[in-house]
Amino acid sequence: MVTKNQIKLVKSLQQKKYRSQHKMFVAEGKKLVGDLLSGGMEPVALYETEIGIMGNTHFQISSAAASDMKKMSGLKTPSGVLGVFKIPQTRPVDTSDWVLVLDAVRDPGNLGTIIRLCDWYGIAHLVCSNDTVDVYNPKVLQATMGSVARVNVIYEDLEHFLAATNLPVYGAFMDGENVYREKFPEKGMLVMGNEASGISNGIEKLVDKKISIPQYGEKSSESLNVATATAVLLNEIRRDG
Repeated sequence: MVTKNQIKLVKSLQQKKYRSQHKMFVAEGKKLVGDLLSGGMEPVALYETEIGIMGNTHFQISSAAASDMKKMSGLKTPSGVLGVFKIPQTRPVDTSDWVLVLDAVRDPGNLGTIIRLCDWYGIAHLVCSNDTVDVYNPKVLQATMGSVARVNVIYEDLEHFLAATNLPVYGAFMDGENVYREKFPEKGMLVMGNEASGISNGIEKLVDKKISIPQYGEKSSESLNVATATAVLLNEIRRDG
């Protein structure tokens, strides 16, 4: 039986200030919850509306009525599985490989997709500006499809962070050098900017090399989505590696 206090706590974790206060976040859906568990995320509580939905697991799972799950859920159509997890401690950034840096990426879907890309391309560390959307936003978590358990996501003052690095800093710009003509080193930092305004002026001053993805279609078309652009650039970096 789920108590009113448990429902209140879980519901509050839809908001960033309460996630920060309690050092916990909510994930929904059998696959996402299962991926977080297998990825080593520590559960505080697990709920399912029908016994056995999660399958065989050594974690304790509580039964929740569908009506209670609806109260706890942030989804329009609640899943039958919900997990509350501890926010893990971030790890120091390892600069022995490429590091991806995000400057004020605001869209949850973009951040979630970028985390999946980091997982796919073996980018272990993702450094975000403090005004980038929260990684434990429920919409971000859904978009990561579990990859958040395998990527170290940290939030930093980017100007201080980039000023202190010894790695070459590359930045994505519309007027940068053609990425397909670039020979990338074995390690470095790649900065991707805000969806609307790109990389901010303060960060631009810390970029060593501006790169761009050449456009072959109509010049009137919109610039690439930041997640799509990240995929292209990471692919080129790994191809050189």
